[in-house]
Amino acid sequence: MGSRVARSKTGIRDVAKRAGVSVTTVSHVLNETPHTRVKDETVDRVRAAAKELGYRPNRLAQGLRTHASGMIGLVAEEIAATPHAGRILLGAQKRADADGLALAIINSDLQVEPFIPPRSVHAFLDRQVDGIVYATVYHDEVVAPPIMRGVPAVLIGARDRDGSIPSVLPDERTGAADVVRMLIEHGHRRIAFVGSSDDIPATRGRVSGYRDAMAAAEMADEARVVDDTSDAAGGYRAAVELLDSQDSPTALFCYDDRMAMGAYRAAAERGLRIPDDVSIVGFDDQAPLPTSMYPALTTVALPHYEMGEWAVETLTALLGAGGAEVEPSSPMLMPCPVIVRDSVGPPRDE
Repeated sequence: MGSRVARSKTGIRDVAKRAGVSVTTVSHVLNETPHTRVKDETVDRVRAAAKELGYRPNRLAQGLRTHASGMIGLVAEEIAATPHAGRILLGAQKRADADGLALAIINSDLQVEPFIPPRSVHAFLDRQVDGIVYATVYHDEVVAPPIMRGVPAVLIGARDRDGSIPSVLPDERTGAADVVRMLIEHGHRRIAFVGSSDDIPATRGRVSGYRDAMAAAEMADEARVVDDTSDAAGGYRAAVELLDSQDSPTALFCYDDRMAMGAYRAAAERGLRIPDDVSIVGFDDQAPLPTSMYPALTTVALPHYEMGEWAVETLTALLGAGGAEVEPSSPMLMPCPVIVRDSVGPPRDE
């Protein structure tokens, strides 16, 4: 019969012996204990010894000592159905890895009412997570359940009604103004907005940004908005109405990339070349749509990856502060950059 040989496990004492320091010093270095003074040379030596020996801290033991699990939870509404949720998760995961935290994820149903359901929060707290990130889809403001205020938490995509939970939102109003300003800089004056009929924050932010830029250029009287469903069919119908009108626009700013697809079709049916005869821009930068269209669509990107990173970074800071209460504040507005491609040019007749 073969024998099973017991394999020794590297411990903190082994690291201390290899580095020539005390066990306490190793603990301070590897756990990054605050308010301790360890020379940089010693820190480097301890980390090198731990790496050589393949030592990994025992998270369970740490948790028993510090009452911390080293795990955070992320609740995302409609992960499977929302095209941008994956980018939020990637950004959050990257930041969690960098901060030495494990990230657990739960899918939540899309919330019609602006109330965060306590069910998902309870599911994480029952598993002893140290903090929670909640990513919403549609609402300007949400009401968090009382239990969520007893743990460090951050919101993505909506603000907390009383401002006690840090939050991050895309600055869609400024992103919309930026892309319209770019059209104006190309010489366009007859710029129309192909809008969404959905009464949601994104609709209000984007049309407001459009009107801001038109007013700043003293072109408010020339602003034209046609709303329809936020899909290719709605974009087609709205673009047809605009392009068939007298004094038709030389540029169309579409609520999203799907509506821009419909506008492309409307332009092609009328023998209009993009961007020679009409310039078209979108919003969302929803891969792979913008680069699959011909010519490639200039659009505005939603910073979902960056919002995921920011949320976990902020949560980590809260955990480092011992979960201290946060002063009510305005939400972080994350820039929405214009992604320049090939669908914009100067107007032919202006």
